[in-house]
Amino acid sequence: MPQKKHAPTIALALFTAAGLACYGGDTESADPAAETEAAVEAAAPDMPMGHVNPNLGTSEELAGVPGMTAEAVGAVEGGRPYLRMADVHAVLAGAVGDEAATAVYESLWLPINLNDVTNEEVLLIPGVGDRMAHEFEEYRPYEDMDEFRREIGKYVDEDEVARLESYVYLPLDLNSATREEIMAVPGMSERMAHEFEEYRPYTDLEQFRREMGKYVDENEVARLERYVIIN
Repeated sequence: MPQKKHAPTIALALFTAAGLACYGGDTESADPAAETEAAVEAAAPDMPMGHVNPNLGTSEELAGVPGMTAEAVGAVEGGRPYLRMADVHAVLAGAVGDEAATAVYESLWLPINLNDVTNEEVLLIPGVGDRMAHEFEEYRPYEDMDEFRREIGKYVDEDEVARLESYVYLPLDLNSATREEIMAVPGMSERMAHEFEEYRPYTDLEQFRREMGKYVDENEVARLERYVIIN
């Protein structure tokens, strides 16, 4: 992980309502489908190109992704949690084939860390070829998402920059991120955001793992850890 300071970014908000499920929340609903639809509509202004998160999507949400078969849904659920998009692709390609898996990524995606991603993972983004993958890498490490928008905006228009941005993120600084920025982490709840803040200042990631491990299992700690750094 680069040691250069990274300003927290709200780009993490570009996820589906499935990525905002809360730990310990009330999951009962008289009409779950209507509730999900309402949540997506409410989030729409901030999520113009959201994706179902393979770690957090329900069976129904995964099945609703174009190109997902019952076998693919079972395979994705069985492989959780995923810490890299390459792992998602390996599982999904094994179920539906490489070409079909790539087509699914219009709607299903695990956000990739701009400063810690392989060229192969960048090339999984729909519409990204070798030239654009090179530009992603050329400007690393990114200080913040404004830098990403500025540099990639040299090659594509504003709408395409926004589309590409929906596939990526930069980790939050555990010791300086605001509550709003912490809440943008996929799957974050108010309760867990409080715990993120409660143990500040963090001296290292081992402390983060130890403190968060009081509330969630090690798989969930590992999933959350990929969205944070300590500067």
